[in-house]
Amino acid sequence: MHLALEAYIKRSLSYIDEIPTSRARLLEHIAGFVVASTEGRHFAALNFICTHNSRRSQMAQVWATAAAARFGVHGVQSFSGGTEATAFNPRAVAALQRAGFEVDGPGGDNPHYRVTYAECGPIIECFSKMFDDPANPSEGFAAVMTCSEADAACPFVPGAALRVPLTYEDPKAADGRPEEVSVYDERCRQIATEMLYLFSRVT
Repeated sequence: MHLALEAYIKRSLSYIDEIPTSRARLLEHIAGFVVASTEGRHFAALNFICTHNSRRSQMAQVWATAAAARFGVHGVQSFSGGTEATAFNPRAVAALQRAGFEVDGPGGDNPHYRVTYAECGPIIECFSKMFDDPANPSEGFAAVMTCSEADAACPFVPGAALRVPLTYEDPKAADGRPEEVSVYDERCRQIATEMLYLFSRVT
């Protein structure tokens, strides 16, 4: 892990006891899917879905990938998508950078960011796309609904073997306000803590 990211992860692990029981059950449900999938098919695919695939679902994809690596869980493939495509919001990108991820942003209307959690680790390619984009799995995956709007608008996700409503408040509400950075950082920390808990339960 990048040194700054490892320090961030250690701090985030201290918040695990604050996860509400209801959310812990949802995370354990996903952990059970990962266990069953890696035992049966040798890999587990998680597709994090929100409306615009610009903030919460992207952060969840990145954190799920890093958390799986942190706990030595092999065979996990994390993806993200939306009910429509826009762009990975630069405020969310900045929150991941403050957490310790290294991000290469090429620019453009819908840039394909290259995110890493370790010097020799894999590159996570992040860009906004539909949840059923060809880059995402088409069957046997867990659809993790990270926003209530997408959860309501997309009651059926074709090809999903599991659908879990793990919704987060949208940090977009703070855009352009004095508390913008702190709100994005808090959402990043919440997602980090929950993904770390999820993969700590994969045994």
